[in-house]
Amino acid sequence: MTYRNPIPTVDIIIELIDKPHRPIVLIERKNTPYGWAIPGGFVDYGEPVEIAAQREAKEEISLEVELIEQFYVYSDPNRDPRKHTMSVVFLATATGEPKADDDAKSVGIFHHWDIPKNLCFDHDRILKDYWHYRHYGIRPPILLNRV
Repeated sequence: MTYRNPIPTVDIIIELIDKPHRPIVLIERKNTPYGWAIPGGFVDYGEPVEIAAQREAKEEISLEVELIEQFYVYSDPNRDPRKHTMSVVFLATATGEPKADDDAKSVGIFHHWDIPKNLCFDHDRILKDYWHYRHYGIRPPILLNRV
């Protein structure tokens, strides 16, 4: 019998606390699927998700981040067109100027009102949930019977 399991990933919503209105950092992906994305990636075997989040942030945007909290886990089997992944999403802060590296073609600094429309994966939903939490303090509901 062969078991197929979702692949663990992390995404890090990074607020730049040294800029007015605490904008967030997004990357423009160098690889498919193309578009804008929250920095993140695959968890390595034997690696805690918290370390993976810090590593992915450093690799993609060249900044050290401080993880503030674990926000939510997104696991819809259709969230990534390549394969079934589940993402542990963290909220983090950083200071400085992000620079594109690794899988990032470029980086952008965005406020709530200027988020690009061509977001990859389920990052539109994640950011909608994040902005709602940031402005109103209400976490996303657990969605049952979705699949």
